[in-house]
Order: sequence, then structure tokens, then C-alpha cells
Amino acid sequence: MKRYTFMDFEKDFPDEDACMEWLRNFLYPDGIVCRKCGKVTKHHRDNGRPSYSCDVCGHHEHPMAGTIFEDTRTPLRVWFHVIYLMASTRCGISAKQVERETGVTYKTAWRMCHEIRTMLQEDDEPMDGHVEADETYVGGKRRGMGRGYVGNKVTVFGIVERQGRVRAVNTVDASRQSLLPIIREGVLPSATIYTDEAQVYTGLHAHGYVHHRIHHASKVYVVGNVHTNTIEGFWSLLKRGLGGVFHAVSEKHLQGYLDEYSFRYNHRADDEPMFVTMLSQVQKAYAD
Repeated sequence: MKRYTFMDFEKDFPDEDACMEWLRNFLYPDGIVCRKCGKVTKHHRDNGRPSYSCDVCGHHEHPMAGTIFEDTRTPLRVWFHVIYLMASTRCGISAKQVERETGVTYKTAWRMCHEIRTMLQEDDEPMDGHVEADETYVGGKRRGMGRGYVGNKVTVFGIVERQGRVRAVNTVDASRQSLLPIIREGVLPSATIYTDEAQVYTGLHAHGYVHHRIHHASKVYVVGNVHTNTIEGFWSLLKRGLGGVFHAVSEKHLQGYLDEYSFRYNHRADDEPMFVTMLSQVQKAYAD
């Protein structure tokens, strides 16, 4: 992945105008269609306003409308800076740190991070090839022993292609009824699935999958090509971030954090910098 430093950010986005021009060029690569003229026309930037006016009829176009930046009082460059900060670390950045870095209030910092995470949810194609599946628990305090879990931890289920993509989902529990639909929706029947010995995965053969298990309870973790080390590595990264950076994440907002970590993992080998990849997720949710 190409390196992108803060000096690169300062050069590319020195002021509000540079950020607005980038947004315009990204959202309207073929030019702005004036809804009054009914065609692409030349537009000029309105002085002191986050909008562009048609040179022919004067109709205003607002690039930020319909995006996460709509109705914001925070300068667009601060938004871009926060996206840069979130993209520049493997384990994420807390809203408190964003507050310190940018000078906005904690409430504003938290809201910005939350809105940015909404851009990072991806609707990927079903996985194929060698796929690992596993469940884990985050947050709260665990009570009890073994798989007879009792406590207030939240169940998270993940599937990952070896050398490929990961998908992590906040689920109600680790029952077969909760997990198997996620597998069937997210993994093609032609895939080979690797799991531990949990009974919840019994029956994958009946759905057409080639299924291999590794018996963790017997302290066996790798047998030839059979293991779940890839998804375990992702869980380790996720838990280090949630526990070390964010300290506590509510169940209500957990999926947003899962989307952030999954997005960063899935684009780790992209040619373009992570900041550019994240920024390019900006889109209009509706026609303004």
C-alpha cells in the first residue's frame, strides 16, 4: 500500500476550498447536471457558501447534501482530517484523541467518527475458496466456564477468506439458528469451510460445503491446512483495538466498529493509500 503522510494531506488539502473542490470532482466526475437546464453545464463556486451555481441559469448545487457532511457546522477540512486520522492506524482512534487532535468538542468528535463508520459498511460478494468461520465474545465480563457461556458479553461472528476478505457481524447469540444463515448468505456452496469443533457448525456438509474441523478443546490448532488462524488473527486485532483504544463499546454501536475494522482489513493490500480508499467511500445517500 502506498504511504500517505500528514505532509501529503497538508499538500493535497491545505484549506476548505481544496476539500470542496475534491468533493465536487469526486461526486460529479462528468460535470454537474443542472436540474433547471437539464444538462451538464459549467458551474462556479459561490463565495462564502458550500455550493456551486450554474453559469447559465444560476441554479445552486450543494455537493455536501445527501452525504455525511450535510448540515454540518464543522469545516469540511476537519472532516477530511478525521478521516485521515482513522485511516492512519491499524487499531483505530478514539473520539477523545480526535478531540485533542482537531480541537472540536468530544460530542462532535464522537459524532464525526460515527458518521464516517457508516460509510465503511460493505456489501461484498459471497466468499469462495478456503473460508474460516468462528465466533467470539467482546465487552462485558465473562462468568462461567467452557461453552456454557453466561454473562454480558456480546457475540460476534466472523467469516474470512484466506488471503482475502473478512466479514464480522454482531449476532444475538452463537446458536445454529443465528450463525448458519450468515454462512449460507455469505459463503458460496463451492467453498471449503474451516471451523473449530463447536456443534453449531454440524450440518454444513448438508448444505453442500466441504467442511473441516480443528479440535481446539484438545489443544490442537493446526493440522496440515486445517486451522482457523486467519480469523483468530483478526479477532486479536479487533480486541486489541476495542480494549486498548476505545476501552468500552456499546452493543448498539458495535457493528459500526466491526465495519471499520473489517474495511481496514479488507483494503490492507490496496495500491492506493487507506486514506484515499476511505475518503472515496463518500457518496450521496439520496438526490438533494
